[in-house]
Amino acid sequence: MKKRLKLLTVVLCLTFFAAMAIGSGSTGSGEGKEISSVSNESEEKEESSKEEVISKEAEKEETSADDATAVSIEEQVLYDENDIKITATGIEDGWLGTELKLLIENNTDQSITVQAKNANVNGYMVTTMMSADVAAGKKANDLLTFETSGLKECGIDSIATMEFAFHIFDAESWDDIVDTEMIKIETSIAESYTQTYDDSGEVLVDSNGIKIVGKGLSADDSFWGPGVILYIENNTDQDVTVQTRDVSVNGFMTEASMSEDIVAGKRAISAVQFYSSDLEENSIEDITDVELYFHIFDLESWEDIFDSDVISISF
Repeated sequence: MKKRLKLLTVVLCLTFFAAMAIGSGSTGSGEGKEISSVSNESEEKEESSKEEVISKEAEKEETSADDATAVSIEEQVLYDENDIKITATGIEDGWLGTELKLLIENNTDQSITVQAKNANVNGYMVTTMMSADVAAGKKANDLLTFETSGLKECGIDSIATMEFAFHIFDAESWDDIVDTEMIKIETSIAESYTQTYDDSGEVLVDSNGIKIVGKGLSADDSFWGPGVILYIENNTDQDVTVQTRDVSVNGFMTEASMSEDIVAGKRAISAVQFYSSDLEENSIEDITDVELYFHIFDLESWEDIFDSDVISISF
């Protein structure tokens, strides 16, 4: 469909402006905060334990990008249909993250654009960058970059597996050519490496195969900016999108940014990010409570799956 209009450019622009809107200003919340209690419409939940707000935040900042890329892959054909052939030729460390090296051969009579979607590493959904234009009858060497910042936030210090799908469309008309099935690449450490998943925190949702855990309130100057850090599991057999609705902070309705795509059987670290301008307009200098509910729907069809109860989180 034409809705993929130069996806990489759009994503980069949105990321830039969102960072300006979310990260500017100060809410006075300072350091991150633990969740003290959670309640929803159907069940009152008392605080049972104290967890660290941002799990091993300092350690993640110290993790070297080299740690995430000290692996190798065998050269392998990832896709060979519709007169388009894509081969993975290697993996290396780059400026923005781990780079999967690709050789793209376009044997069609039309110019094409190749992008990646629904990427995950070691079972965690991660952010990637790639948009390769290849003229008819030509070849191109390009890179699929797995961003270092996203790997660190998930606690990934080495890449054992990579999964993603290619979205290929006409470079001129933007008409879809193909969305491939999910492609999996195992690195040289795949058989020996075990990824750990930190699901500690306060359970906010555990229904219909979806589990959402609140891990605390991030500090203003963290990677996320001011917001509620979430761990999400999709234990269903369908790809889903998780969003928030009717968000309020300290009793004031507030604009928030949170939309996470999670393919079947995978996990994500996400955040309900607050806009500093909204907090300032409502004279919120210290976030003490947040109320919201989660809206979960099918990633492809956009059909509703379920809405959670209204959840109240205190800090």
